[in-house]
Formats: sequence, structure tokens, C-alpha cells
Amino acid sequence: MSTEARADWESRIGLRSGHAFGGTSPRLPPPGGLVAVAGGAQVTLDWSPVEGAIGYQVHVAESSDGPWEPLDHHGRDVTSVPHPPYVDTTGTPGVERWYAVSSLSDVHVDGPPSSMVSATPLAEATGPVTVAVDVSTVVGELARPWRPMIGSEHLSHAISTDTTGGRVIGEELTTALSAAHQELGVTHVRAHGILCDDLAVYREVDGVPVHDFTGIDRVYDHVRSIGLYPVVEISFMPHDLASDPSKKVFGYDAIISPPKDWQRWFDLVRDLTAHLVERYGDEVVEQWSFEVWNEANLEVFWSGQPEDYLKLYDVTAAAVREVDSRLVVGGPSSAAAGWVEELLAHAELSGAPVDFVSTHTYGAPPLDFRPMLARHGRAGTPIWWTEWGVTPTHFNEVSDAVFSGAFLLRGMKSAMGRIESLAYWVVSDHFEELGRPPELLHGGFGLRTVGELRKPRWWALAMMERLGTHRLAVSCSGDGGGSLVETVAAATDDGEVSVLLWNLTLDQTKAAGSSALGRDVEVEVRGLAAGSSYTLRHDRVDEDHSNVASTWGRLRDPGQAWPTDEQWDALRAADQLARLEPDRVVTANESGVVEVDVVLPMPSISQLTLVPVAE
Repeated sequence: MSTEARADWESRIGLRSGHAFGGTSPRLPPPGGLVAVAGGAQVTLDWSPVEGAIGYQVHVAESSDGPWEPLDHHGRDVTSVPHPPYVDTTGTPGVERWYAVSSLSDVHVDGPPSSMVSATPLAEATGPVTVAVDVSTVVGELARPWRPMIGSEHLSHAISTDTTGGRVIGEELTTALSAAHQELGVTHVRAHGILCDDLAVYREVDGVPVHDFTGIDRVYDHVRSIGLYPVVEISFMPHDLASDPSKKVFGYDAIISPPKDWQRWFDLVRDLTAHLVERYGDEVVEQWSFEVWNEANLEVFWSGQPEDYLKLYDVTAAAVREVDSRLVVGGPSSAAAGWVEELLAHAELSGAPVDFVSTHTYGAPPLDFRPMLARHGRAGTPIWWTEWGVTPTHFNEVSDAVFSGAFLLRGMKSAMGRIESLAYWVVSDHFEELGRPPELLHGGFGLRTVGELRKPRWWALAMMERLGTHRLAVSCSGDGGGSLVETVAAATDDGEVSVLLWNLTLDQTKAAGSSALGRDVEVEVRGLAAGSSYTLRHDRVDEDHSNVASTWGRLRDPGQAWPTDEQWDALRAADQLARLEPDRVVTANESGVVEVDVVLPMPSISQLTLVPVAE
């Protein structure tokens, strides 16, 4: 592990590279109709949406007199949420709390709070959650926002012959990316550092720029060979072009300074783009995209000022478009949902193209930027969250936990129908920003481990990908229904019905689980033909099912970093989506209803699939 890179990261990650610096986001009125409904160890808040809001901030106080604070669910990033309902599990049963909600027109533009309400969480659940699925009502095609993009370590890592834990890095990262494409339907991969010096893209000889794209060709040829298209994140700065080469980030010394010569930067981007179009043809126009930098609103990623980033955006976008006016370019690729308003306001003045807006957040469902785009006359512009996840913190055990799988489902459901791409960061634990993995399960960002074992959140995406094309109407009621317990249901053309359920709070202090938040769930699948029979399959992710962390915990000796050959065999044997119970045949009653009872701990995921029995 690179202790120096990690110490540098932790000392600077909270520093912004300048303040918010422009835009016209208004202060919006608070939402009306705020209600707080107490349940077992939780309070569910609901309110009426506000026109123009991209999200809402819940505020909490222990007394009606305050003091008021933003409700912190400990995701270590943005604390606001895109829509109601919101379930608060940070309180104490039997202790009254007060709540108010404000509207956000931008992530840092918060309106006045609503009138307050209070509630007291109960010691026990008031009863079961009821989930009712109506097979006769199709509400549309199921959106799949995980498909357009997945995150990865800088892509030269995918051709590395080095080893971690005895496993060849490039081979396993390639396998993970290929599996994402084949099993999850992912089409594109985004990564940092395509201009870093490990690929020797740019150097100056006697003061004259030399461009060499053979390293990039090796990387992108490799990506295309497994069926994926790249999102070309144009970063970081080549050493010889950097205004300050000493400004770096990560263990691989990515340079974060602005260019010393803007014309030479323009020429590099233009020539790279022209080279890609020449090498890969029309697919670059039809399938590829170009994103300007990464998280320039953080000092750790950008040593310049905010205005320098806007110049970088203008120059870079102009260089891409000079090659072909149809090429897709966007940004600001910002941390914590920042700088979107600033880029849109700037582009109105500069005329720079913004073919998509991209930003990042962790620990909560992504905000809703559609109202902001509409306010700038850009309704319909694609919204890409090019990084999203359960935590922004490296080496955090929540990344290996069941909690992160259910979290992923909550975010994907929230994104359906309003966000074109929600890219999980990242596909594999073969990742070296702050040092390579020190042991098998180390809180890595990956959906898959070193050794290519699937974590609970891989299974979560795989379960969602298995859902049919036709999204079905579903209602969820009872203690925590629709806020703590959520569901998505869908059907296939041949009559298979699948109901995906999960139990989750955003409160990461309970990431290891909370028995008080477990719920009994009564599932009713309605609208079936009376007397029709189905094979019921019940797949499960919880502490004891489909959970590599639990399996490794039983196998390992104290302090053991990597499995033995025998332990690898046992881990691979357990690396499968587990059934909670044996398959059984169920029959719709005379009202055309199949009923299934499920015990759903927090956190956990269940998928109930009804497969028609051939007559």
C-alpha cells in the first residue's frame, strides 16, 4: 500500500479548488405537506415535491427550539436526497425528534426550511409490510441505468502483468470488465488517466511537442476486444505539458495542474481525437464520448482555479469538435454534485457544447438535475453520473458488505426514468489509486474481488438485470413500506414474473445490520389467471447467503491476508447466487393471486420469480 499517497489523499480530499463561482440558481420555497410517520426503530418522512428542486435536505432537531442540523446518514458525501420518502433510523426508540425539509435548486443553494413536524420512533414494528404486484398493469419498459457505463481503474491497469495476491492484475481486471458486459449488459467503461505518462502520450524534444498514441492504442484496442466502448475522460496532465508537474495525486503520480501552454493542450486533444476517429472509424462518433477532466472542484484533483477549469473545458471541447462536430463532449465530471450550474451558466456565455452533464456522489441516491437543465433551456440533455457508490472512502468495510448491495438497488430504482447513466465505481478490486489491495477483503471499491469473487453488490445488479422487460405496477405499505422496504417488479414476454425486494436504511451506522429494522413482508402477485401454476424461485442476498465476506470470515485464520489454494477452491464453490429455500410450485387462487411471505432482515435482498408451469 502506498502510505504516502494515502496520507496525501486523506489530508486534501475535503478541500475545494475554489468556491462556487457563478450561476443563477434561485432559493426555492420549502415543500408543503410534510408528514412524519413513526414505526419500529424508524420514522418515515414524506412531502410534496417543489417545482425546480433538484433535491431536498432533511433537517433534524432534538427539541422544537433547535438547534437544527442537516440529517446526516453518514455516507460521507452529499446528505441531500432527490425525492421523498426518506426513512430516518438515526434516532432512538421512544425519543421524540423534530424534522423540517428544505428545497435545493443546486447542491449548495438551499431554501428556507418547511414548518416542523415531530415523531417518536417505536421499539417494535407495528406489523408486516405488504407488497402488492399487479401483473395486469404494465407501467412501461424497465429502465436499466447501470447498463450504459461502469467505472474502472486507469485502463493501463487492464494490460498489466503484475500480480496482487498471486493473481495477474490485467487478466482479472479484463475478466471483470468482460463479465460486466456479458452478465450485466454494460456497454461502456470510464476510467482516469488516459493522458498519464505511463502511456507516454506527450513529450517535448528540444522544446518541440511529440505526440505518441501507441500506448493509448494498446489500451483501447484491449477494451474494444472485450466488447466495451470507452468514455474518454481527458485527464490527467502529461509531465512535459504541466504548468506545475509537482502537483500530483494517487500512487501512480497523476499530474493535476493546468497546462503550461493552452495551444499545445488544444493540439494534443485535437490530434488524439483525430487519431481515434481515424483508427476506430464511425463508432467514435456513434458510441464514444469525451469527458473533460475529473472532479476539478476538489483541490486534490485540480491545482488551478475554477476559472481555469472553465477555460480547460472550452479549449478541450473546441479541440474535440474541430475533428468532427458530431462528437459528444461534456462535464463537469465533478465531485459531490458540484459545478453543474456553473458549467451550464458559463456555456451560455462561451457557447461551448455540453452534450451531457456529468457529476458524482456517494452514500445517497443521485440528485435530479432535470429542473436545472430545464431552467437553462437544456431540457432533455443526458444526465450521466459517471461515478456513484456507497462510500467515497477507500478501504471502507461497507464496500464488502450486504448493505452496499441493497444500497445499489435503492439508487438504481431512484434513477429509473430520470437518469440516463448511473455508473457504479468500480468494477474490480484491482485498483491502485492509494495502493494495491493488501488482502482479499479490504473495503475495496470493486463489485468483484481480487480473485474474481462476486460481492453482494454484484449479485444485486445481476438480480436487477434478470428482471423482465415490462415493469409492473407495485404498491408497498405498512411499517417502512416504500421507504425502508422497496421493490421493483417486472415480467417477460413469456409470462415470467419477478419481484425484487430489499430492506435498507441510508444510515451507515447500521451497515452491519439492525434486528430492529427487520421486517416481515407479505407479497401478493395479482392479475394472474385463476388456477395457473408457477415454479417459485427465491434467491437471496443476506449475511448468510451470496455473501463472500461471510464465507471468507469462516475460512480465514486471524490476520490471514490471502486464501490458500484449498480456501480459494472453497470460496469459488460458494461464489453463486444462493436460494433461500428449495423451488416449489404455487398456484394462483380463484382471485388470480399468489401470496408469498418473506422475512427480510436489514440489510437483505430477495428475488421472487414465478416461472409458468407448462400445461
